[in-house]
Amino acid sequence: MRKFSSYGPPNNKLHYYAPRQTLITNALMQLKGEDLNEGGHYMTIWAPRQTGKTWIMQQVVSSLQQDTQFDVVILPLQNLYNMTDVNRIAQLIARELIENLGLEKLTINTLEDFHLLFKQKSLTKPLILILDEFDSLDQAVIAGLVNFFRNIYHIRQNQTDKSTAEKKYLLHGMALIGVRAVLGVENVKGSPFNVQRSLHIPNLTDDEVTDLFEWYQRESGQSIEPEVVERIWYEFQGQPGLTSWIGELLTETYNETPTQPITMLHFERVFRRALNQLPNNNILNIISKARQEPYKALVLSLFKTDEKPNFAYDDPHINYLYLNGVIDVEETPDKTYVKFPCPFVQKRLFNAFARELFDYVGKLYVPFEDLSEIITEHSLNIKALMRRYESYLQQNSSWLLKDAPRRQDLRIYEAVYHFLLYMYLSHFLQHFQGQVFPEFPTGNGEIDLIIKHSGQIYGLEVKSFTNLSEYKAALKQATRYARQLAVKEIWLIFFVEFVDDENRQKYEQVYYHAKTGINVNPVFVTIGE
Repeated sequence: MRKFSSYGPPNNKLHYYAPRQTLITNALMQLKGEDLNEGGHYMTIWAPRQTGKTWIMQQVVSSLQQDTQFDVVILPLQNLYNMTDVNRIAQLIARELIENLGLEKLTINTLEDFHLLFKQKSLTKPLILILDEFDSLDQAVIAGLVNFFRNIYHIRQNQTDKSTAEKKYLLHGMALIGVRAVLGVENVKGSPFNVQRSLHIPNLTDDEVTDLFEWYQRESGQSIEPEVVERIWYEFQGQPGLTSWIGELLTETYNETPTQPITMLHFERVFRRALNQLPNNNILNIISKARQEPYKALVLSLFKTDEKPNFAYDDPHINYLYLNGVIDVEETPDKTYVKFPCPFVQKRLFNAFARELFDYVGKLYVPFEDLSEIITEHSLNIKALMRRYESYLQQNSSWLLKDAPRRQDLRIYEAVYHFLLYMYLSHFLQHFQGQVFPEFPTGNGEIDLIIKHSGQIYGLEVKSFTNLSEYKAALKQATRYARQLAVKEIWLIFFVEFVDDENRQKYEQVYYHAKTGINVNPVFVTIGE
């Protein structure tokens, strides 16, 4: 029986996969060209890591190899990542091509000789060449090879009186996979490589994710509750590597009773492991990239609740984070914004930063202290807990925030206060069998904290206070969120630099939504910055 696999491209004979025929057909058409005699395109295949670029091009190669009028070669280049000599790289690529094409009499030693490999006298058929992991090469090497292939392309384009098989060079079409640096973002001395075409590989669609798990159910005979598949789509947004990973965990690693349906209860147990315990190379790479300078500042800014950063692909920081799967783009009719790629990635990043900055939060209560006004075995007073947290923050900020990340204006990132509140609540509640979970409803900074204590659910929507207009909008938004949680009471936590007693009393009044019967409880927490 097939399995889910998140370790490189899936094997069509062994693993579940989405056919993605439209993308494959598109790539085939571009490499062959609309008119075969006119030649194909030189193109880039680009997308964040683990979105299936290599697998799609493997299907393309398989199809092309059935066409006897072309020679087709796909070469992985990741093993050359630590080399900086473009002549040596050209020599090694040439050796692989010579072996694949049976051109043993040809010798290539430098980039200057490289063009001999693609001449009509060397090749017997038009060649379609695919170079995988091209962006793993050194930047100077990339620039040298890009200029080389661009020159061949232009020479072929200028020979309008000849068919593709009659031109000076027989490099009919080519694709560079994973080409962050070739898109013109970092190649400042030359124009982008893809003079005509590029192909973006998107995440799986909702339907494709559903089809994967329906395929499993048909083969295995084990049913999966529809809510589980819906939750998988929500948490991972069709990211192929992560979707296959959770599929593997659910159907294989932690599938202890394969004769019984996979339920939401089973999913929640497995998801908690994925969120807090289990290593995964994809997510570990994302966290590693997000922590690196100078990109860390942008990631921290995404947790800001009062505005969305604009997305610009030619911004090198945005470009780097996007193609490493740390961020994604949100499109509206008027603008594009930066967002986190999916709730699971956002949660893992939030947890990673929170633990990195506030693994130790100090002593939160003294022995024999009476905390019954805040928490008992059966109750939890959120407002009193927030007052205690505010006092804790003011008393301990000098050491808690001493090394906190700061913006260029030296103010502490808003996200830092979210991380600290989350870690404070985690440590405070753990001795009372309570739990707190971060939720991110939009991917753009908005954060909700869900507290579970004594069988009760408490929703906290956390924001920064900016002005009264947004305050009023937040009250209505919190009402909608309470309906989603199916609770009649919710807390709206505002971080604010300062609030006097008069305004605190005035704006901490309970907001009652008559139509739904929901109470929204605003609470101000002064950060004193």
